[in-house]
Amino acid sequence: MDKDLAGQVAEIAQRVVASGAISANGHGNVSIRVPGAEEMYFTAGSSLRDHPVSAVVRVGLDGTLLEGDLPPIQGAVVAMHTAMYADHPDVGCVLHTHSPYATAYAAARRRIECWIEAMAMFGLADGVPVTGYAPRGSDEAVAGIRAAVTPGVPAVLLANHGVLVFHRTPDLAILVGGVVEEAAQAGLNAAPLGGPAEIEADLRAAALQRAMAFDTRGTAHA
Repeated sequence: MDKDLAGQVAEIAQRVVASGAISANGHGNVSIRVPGAEEMYFTAGSSLRDHPVSAVVRVGLDGTLLEGDLPPIQGAVVAMHTAMYADHPDVGCVLHTHSPYATAYAAARRRIECWIEAMAMFGLADGVPVTGYAPRGSDEAVAGIRAAVTPGVPAVLLANHGVLVFHRTPDLAILVGGVVEEAAQAGLNAAPLGGPAEIEADLRAAALQRAMAFDTRGTAHA
């Protein structure tokens, strides 16, 4: 076990908790792809809150446990993570949470559309798709996730379960997880006002272009 990688996974777990995009009990899991190897490091603890480094396990991308102790409830969802690494060679981090507002949409089997600007800016301009339901981590569930994923969109809602986010780096994955939860909260808060209004397609593109233009300029200094 590489202690640095295991520590990185535990740190990512704490950052997910700190982001607020997580349920009260902290249920969820985090993984990172091991550079140059067909394996991942994965949180095997019962909660992401105060997740110990000692509960991080090493798993082959074929699902084989290589090192550590993997309880059944965490082992059942390993295939969700390995599928994202297999299907998306650029993905370096996968997050799964039951973040409350986004999970409400998952429970309702409703998509989250692009009704906050941050979605247009961070790869979610086409909204967040939702899978059909199947028992967690089953072959049917993983097939449903693969079928629901929209090209270029780094998140999917898991019907009656939670949220799956996958991105190049942990920083981006945590950012997207927070944006999905913020959009879901905005959608539910807007419901009594007639529901959220989706940003027009051309203006979504304009929001992204403006964000990219400012990013290119870099930090301003006075």
